[in-house]
Amino acid sequence: MASHTYTKAAHSRAITKYTKDKLDRIEIRIPKETGFKAQVSEYAHSKGLSVNAFIIEAVKKAMEEGQSSK
Repeated sequence: MASHTYTKAAHSRAITKYTKDKLDRIEIRIPKETGFKAQVSEYAHSKGLSVNAFIIEAVKKAMEEGQSSK
């Protein structure tokens, strides 16, 4: 069996390439003083989700509900 060794730099390059090729980014900005980021994070984790997974799920649900109300 072949043994593969990966350097941290090679691993980092692979992750960067995957992210660039396969993922899109959407940024949201929220005022720091609202504490909303912490609330979203706590809620997502209480449901066993990452913040990213929770936001994607919430957007998909909102879009489905929007389609059904037409």
